[in-house]
Amino acid sequence: MVNIGLTKVDDALAAKHPGLQRYAACQSHAFMRGTGTFILGAGGLFAIQKVLQRKLPYPLQWNLLISIVASSVGSYAVTRWETQKCSDLWLLLETGKVPDRSPPQVSKPEVSKEGPEKTKYGDVIE
Repeated sequence: MVNIGLTKVDDALAAKHPGLQRYAACQSHAFMRGTGTFILGAGGLFAIQKVLQRKLPYPLQWNLLISIVASSVGSYAVTRWETQKCSDLWLLLETGKVPDRSPPQVSKPEVSKEGPEKTKYGDVIE
């Protein structure tokens, strides 16, 4: 039996997907990194704002709100990035190929050599 968190996976399924244990460990690591980012980000932002509060006084509730919202956004970004890497690992383990994540190349439209084009309204396009 393979353990994924608190859930036990059947041996037949684990044999069918040999990379399941590594993928589960990667996902666990991604979620822990996101949690750590949230905790360290909230604490760090709170401390920075406490120092800045001497020069620009504002209520404690705004200090907490800004710290929590900013660290939540950072935590989401880190978790999403790490989870994407885990998905790539899973595809590599299952198919043997790394997925192409590069943006598609946009080709420039070819310019006709016949002269200026006209729209259906009679306007000239240069």
